[in-house]
Amino acid sequence: MTKTESIKKFQRRIPSAAVRERYQGCLLGGAVGDALGAPVEFMSCAEIQREFGPQGITDLAPAYGKLGAITDDTQMTLFTAEGALRAYVRGTLRGICSPPSVIHYAYLRWLYTQGEHQPRDKEFLLSGWLIGQKALFSRRAPGRTCVDALRRSIQIGQPAQNDSKGCGGVMRVAPIGMLFHALTQSSPSVRSEDLARTFDLGCDAAALTHGHPTGFLTAGVMAALVFELLDGSDLAAAIDRVTPLLTCKDRYEETRVALQQALSLHASDTAPDAAILKLGQGWIAEEALAIGVYCALKARDFETGVIMAVNHDGDSDSTGLIAGHLLGAMQGRAAIPARWLAPLELREVMEEMADDLATAGDWRLGDWDDPEASAEEDYYFGRYPGS
Repeated sequence: MTKTESIKKFQRRIPSAAVRERYQGCLLGGAVGDALGAPVEFMSCAEIQREFGPQGITDLAPAYGKLGAITDDTQMTLFTAEGALRAYVRGTLRGICSPPSVIHYAYLRWLYTQGEHQPRDKEFLLSGWLIGQKALFSRRAPGRTCVDALRRSIQIGQPAQNDSKGCGGVMRVAPIGMLFHALTQSSPSVRSEDLARTFDLGCDAAALTHGHPTGFLTAGVMAALVFELLDGSDLAAAIDRVTPLLTCKDRYEETRVALQQALSLHASDTAPDAAILKLGQGWIAEEALAIGVYCALKARDFETGVIMAVNHDGDSDSTGLIAGHLLGAMQGRAAIPARWLAPLELREVMEEMADDLATAGDWRLGDWDDPEASAEEDYYFGRYPGS
């Protein structure tokens, strides 16, 4: 059997039903929140209510010419997942890797889908399976900070030279928590170290485009919360476990205050719309994280939480995405309304990506004496080249 025949024969790994429920819930949940918020991203709450009624938007509506359209938030989340998996493959096979550099290349692939042409390393830039998904080649109001920072990046893997704390970093890092959680299942004795590594890589991935400490520390928190929630923690307990990782960093105060405010408002009798107004509009990182956390804490179910998260004056798709990731990780795919999943753009791609994140720790990489293992390595290396 030739190498090509062997790769074609290999069947992609599928996680157990219980694991798949949480992982697909997390990734799809974020995308659904993004799609629900997409039509109202640039509308005030009053405008949303005039358009959709006094309850605001409560179901998917067309955006970018289609029902279930995702935005740049989910696009970049998928490229974060791809970059993290490619870094894992490289580190496993070569024993050395700079994950921020590999993720940076993934973001340059996203930039390419937005019509930007990067001259450096084009052959490597356009490798892997994700760049072949033609539906990603659509501009969905990409964040100016992300685009400008990637355009101007000179040294791969280095933080952006700006002082932005927009929400474009925190909104895209859930897959980092997903991957580290999957890898920890193979080595539970190093769980605390992996939680810290999750936090740090979340920060590093966001810092590639957002140079203000709040712009990347919120991302570290988000990635670590996803890690904890996939492990079965409730959200309040997860915040308690993650907070020490935050408060040992410089200039953590804004992020800490925002999380505390979300917890306090959840414990109060403040109406949700008034609580979200106090938390902000979500255009900046700490506000987006706080709104997403508050809605995930307050909601009785997935649907209630993401509807709450998108009906306000600010960045509805990003806050919907953050709340959706958190609620999906806690409640699983079954909690997401089927009527929202059915038309969701790139749903099958996200299902495959969630499966790959969940099973990465089981991939047989580097076992060249076993033909079956070699075929598996060739298959996943083709999807996530680690060269």
